Amino acid sequence: MLVTRPEHQSEGLCDLIQAAHGRPVRFPVIEILGPADKQAARAQLRGASRADLLIFVSANAVQYAFPLLPEQLPLDIGIAAVGTATARALSTSGLEPTLVPERMDSEGLLALPALQAVGGKSIFILRGNGGRELLPDTLKERGAEVHKVEVYRRVLPKRQAAAANLVRGWEQLVHVVVATSNAIVDNLYRLLGSEGAQRLQTTPIIVVSQRMADYVVERGCEHVHVANSATDTDVLATLCEVEESLR
Repeated sequence: MLVTRPEHQSEGLCDLIQAAHGRPVRFPVIEILGPADKQAARAQLRGASRADLLIFVSANAVQYAFPLLPEQLPLDIGIAAVGTATARALSTSGLEPTLVPERMDSEGLLALPALQAVGGKSIFILRGNGGRELLPDTLKERGAEVHKVEVYRRVLPKRQAAAANLVRGWEQLVHVVVATSNAIVDNLYRLLGSEGAQRLQTTPIIVVSQRMADYVVERGCEHVHVANSATDTDVLATLCEVEESLR
């Protein structure tokens, strides 16, 4: 199973795959770094001390934003997490989330009753570079004052040699691919090249939302499976189902 998550976020899934007698192939196609200008990000976040709501779009946003936030935040400030992994990261950092959607994406968050009437409210969205604009655009349409702060960067790692080896050994190494974001899919295509892309398109791929499924189909993938969520246990459950169907 090809595990493409960033290196520091892949161990949990790889451990579960090994425990289920599978063989994870670690191939991180995204590297997570701090903001290009940490002082500029810190300056942007000074206004968070007067915000009504902070929205963390990922566990990475929690990790990289937390050291840049003001030391004192209002006791009644809202804290939103896009998903359960983000919520856990917030709790670990001492910021208990007040809003966590059942559907773990921007659409799920925007459907919450608390985000319907936000006219005049100050909302900070803590995110990485190249994030989707649905969340800030919709909140602006609903009348909120929205501040987007990029607190981390997703970059393409230098893995050309490893990618070439992977393509050469694809049939022996890769039975299923796991991808948890569109950015991961894009980087995977970049690293694999044309020959690797053809192999990817005919290999079962597990994604974590219907939106992702539609995207990888557009990119030519023929055997797409959707996990119930991006959690390690849900991804593993889908992996097991796919592996069973291949026997």
